[in-house]
Amino acid sequence: MKVTEKKLDDGRIQLEAVATPEEVDQALNAAAYGFAQQMNLHPVQGKTIEQIVEDQLGIKDLASIVEPQTTEMLVPFAIDKKNIIPSYPPKATAKSPLKRGQSFTFSLTVSPRPDYELSSYDPVSITVAPFEIDPAEVENEIARMADQFAEFVTDDPHPVQSGDHCMLAIEATKDGEPMQGLTTDGRTYTAGAGLMPDGFDENVIGMDVGETKSFTFTGPGLDDKGNQIDETIECTVTVKEIQKRVIPAITDEWVKKNMPLYRDADALRGSIKDRIEKGRMNEYENYKRQVAASELAKRFSGRIADEVYEAMQQTMLMNMRSELQQQGMTFEQFVEQNGGEQQFNMMLMMQIRETLVQGYALDALFRHEGLVVTDEDLEDACRLMNPQNPQMARQQMESSGRGFALREIAERMKANKWLLDHAEVTIAEPQK
Repeated sequence: MKVTEKKLDDGRIQLEAVATPEEVDQALNAAAYGFAQQMNLHPVQGKTIEQIVEDQLGIKDLASIVEPQTTEMLVPFAIDKKNIIPSYPPKATAKSPLKRGQSFTFSLTVSPRPDYELSSYDPVSITVAPFEIDPAEVENEIARMADQFAEFVTDDPHPVQSGDHCMLAIEATKDGEPMQGLTTDGRTYTAGAGLMPDGFDENVIGMDVGETKSFTFTGPGLDDKGNQIDETIECTVTVKEIQKRVIPAITDEWVKKNMPLYRDADALRGSIKDRIEKGRMNEYENYKRQVAASELAKRFSGRIADEVYEAMQQTMLMNMRSELQQQGMTFEQFVEQNGGEQQFNMMLMMQIRETLVQGYALDALFRHEGLVVTDEDLEDACRLMNPQNPQMARQQMESSGRGFALREIAERMKANKWLLDHAEVTIAEPQK
């Protein structure tokens, strides 16, 4: 991408960008894929996303539908090219048609992140809660481990009831052909737990140990075109035994048999405690950094532009709605649980201001102390976003043109770490 910049009298920067045909195609593909996901469309072998969209939704010009999203995807590359950190996401204006296989010209006016100063850069003084580990956490982890190693053993025979564990032998066929995945000489099954269709449970419940019954039931399947249909399955079931689930005691003997890397049960508990402490210590350090950043933010006295508040509000609300959707809660329900619309909006604006002020205060500290971001700092920032795969996080940030956002995160993390390292920290007395 070729980008030229021009500084305007009001401090903003005007960028003129020309995306290559390859960059346009990549952005169009990403936007089309996002549209297909949003519409819950599934891949079809041998067909492009455009063809799938036309077949299933009747849309013949997908590019025109996703043009705004495509342009938004190109904007970060222009910003990153000039190493600018914007105050809020700018809007692009097209200067040429957006078409696959052709270059695309657009312009945007960027408001760079302002450089604020603080009333003081002296070390902050903070009081934090002591670091503590609840012994119950170790025992809860032991209990979860024991539950994973639970075994099914023979119980007193009686007719199968809903909720019973039982050993079943099953011969199943569909259209006269054996069903290998369902047929078994013996498998533990929990009746009434929703593991099989209702028609299967209705026949199994009430059977006695040693009893054999042949019956049919209806289950879900797929036709040749991948559409869901109901299938009729014939089966013969024998109840071999009633079982009960037994959770083992984590003794020295059990550890020696199942986890020979540990000397005994005490060694296993010690390892679990060390792992929990390590995770809690990371959380504790993050907590202390948050307290220090909040204290530093008290020294901020600048004015934040309305556009910055509005952009942050949109971002927070969008993330909030997405998280609530995953939790199965509506936004309206969440607002009501938090005191209604007026109180929620007040809380949201306070949170927005605190987030912005903390960020700007850390920016000022980073600049004042002459700190420099290293490759290791970038890796730490990526590890914050994706602890399991920081390399993937970095690749995603940089490949989407958001290297400037990654640098901002890394700068603020480094400033926050420096702030805590030089802070006067008082540990509060433990609560009794």
